[in-house]
Amino acid sequence: MSDAWLVVGLGNPGPEYERTRHNVGQVVLAELAGRASTPFKRHRTGARVAEVRLGTGPGGVPGPRAVLAAPTSYMNLSGGPVAGLAKYYDVPLERLVVVHDELDVPFGAVRLKRGGGEGGHNGLRSISQSLRGKDYARVRVGIGRPPGRQDPADFVLKEFSTVERRELPFLVSDAADAVEQLVLEGLEAAQQRFHAAG
Repeated sequence: MSDAWLVVGLGNPGPEYERTRHNVGQVVLAELAGRASTPFKRHRTGARVAEVRLGTGPGGVPGPRAVLAAPTSYMNLSGGPVAGLAKYYDVPLERLVVVHDELDVPFGAVRLKRGGGEGGHNGLRSISQSLRGKDYARVRVGIGRPPGRQDPADFVLKEFSTVERRELPFLVSDAADAVEQLVLEGLEAAQQRFHAAG
């Protein structure tokens, strides 16, 4: 499957974390799987996976093949499952996309980049260490900074506010669109669209 993409949505396992800010990457993955009408299945690498075609190319042809993967480990141990999946599906670093929550992006915005630092994100740090490289694409789903003096570590493990929950479907849809555009048209095209959105 060496021509496929690997799209990883980060989060923590268990119902108590399902609706927290830290799990928004997995919510985006569920949206992408829903668009492809493909259920997730357990994989021996310690993840749930769905093999799909992402988006629609010119003339309505199905988009590129992709493996959507949600590690079933805790966030700070995401690297093991991601490295296992990359090896199993023979996906190089340049076709890995990680979807994750981002404190440094305002709530409601989506930003994309390739490589760079992890910004204190334990899931990204674990992936970079396990893959011995940082040159993979990230779709950064903005959750904003915590109010007042709230510890960011506590903030990311809290559920979205009532106001945020009303806006969340739009944010999740935008992030899913960003993943599709990234694999169909490349990073620059996706950045131009989503970074111009404010």
